[in-house]
Amino acid sequence: MKKLLSALSAGLVVLSLAGCVVSVNDGDDGFHWGDDWQDRQEENRAAIAHLYIGMSRAEVEKRMGPPDFTEAYSHDGAEYHILHYRTRHRHSDGETTMDETTPLVFRDDSLMGWGDTLYQKVSRDAKQ
Repeated sequence: MKKLLSALSAGLVVLSLAGCVVSVNDGDDGFHWGDDWQDRQEENRAAIAHLYIGMSRAEVEKRMGPPDFTEAYSHDGAEYHILHYRTRHRHSDGETTMDETTPLVFRDDSLMGWGDTLYQKVSRDAKQ
């Protein structure tokens, strides 16, 4: 009888545990496999739209997070920093490339502006 009760007890424990499900993730964590770059570039575009000329580099990086690429150089006594943030899709290669970013140009730690036109002008001026 003792063995039968032990076997029944063990069986009930096993059966009660068999129906348990542990939920680790409810599936709505904001991450969607394969399109995280799309979310990031959309967020970057939205954040850039709220920047203003004259912001400090620290202020911009606090809002935007770390850039995808950076450049820095001196020219005519001024210090330039260019932060590149992913804002568009061009290549399906799994890598972010410079042509998929928007450059933010800082002169002496103050935001001059952003975009390819300004970036090209500042780059051209630095070569002269």
